[in-house]
Amino acid sequence: SRSLKDFILPISTIAENLGLAPSQYHPWGPHKAKVSLSTISPPPTSNYIVVTGLNPTPLGEGKSTTTIGLAQSLQASLGK
Repeated sequence: SRSLKDFILPISTIAENLGLAPSQYHPWGPHKAKVSLSTISPPPTSNYIVVTGLNPTPLGEGKSTTTIGLAQSLQASLGK
């Protein structure tokens, strides 16, 4: 039986298939990378929000709860 590891390509292979030069991405381990927004043409017209955190609050509010709350607030304020 095959595992998921058998299907995951190295990030360098994926970047090459996308036509990215090594200077256009920063590998974070063998299977993921950061790509600068300046690489995307035309640049996106939306905002990008990153929610990070190490530990939940005493009330149990972690990244998932914060992200869902943020999405619900944006939906209510934008009416979409």
